[in-house]
Amino acid sequence: MMRNVLGGELRVCGCDPMTGFTRSGSCETGPQDKGSHTVCAVVDEAFLQFTASRGNDLSTPRPEWGFPGLKPGDRWCLCAMRWEEARSAGCAPKVVLQACHEKALEIVKLDDLQAHKLVLS
Repeated sequence: MMRNVLGGELRVCGCDPMTGFTRSGSCETGPQDKGSHTVCAVVDEAFLQFTASRGNDLSTPRPEWGFPGLKPGDRWCLCAMRWEEARSAGCAPKVVLQACHEKALEIVKLDDLQAHKLVLS
């Protein structure tokens, strides 16, 4: 069983659009995932602008890669290093802790993730 950052079972991050390194909807990871796509984030406009300024435009659709482009409110498995970079710059998006893979903790601190958690109703 894959575990989340809280020690429980890893939950699905998002299926519309389908996210995850393996496009399973989950922030699962493995040896092929060099970017550690382990942080389940709810992207917002500030983060989308930030990541585009760093050379990773997540807003523009790329049909050749089956990528629809993200809009604010979409859930997406982010590279842990990019999320940490955004946090340091003051524009980290909210995260769904139950859907963040435990491997994210090799790069980001649990306290920082908890400070940005999305409160689910």
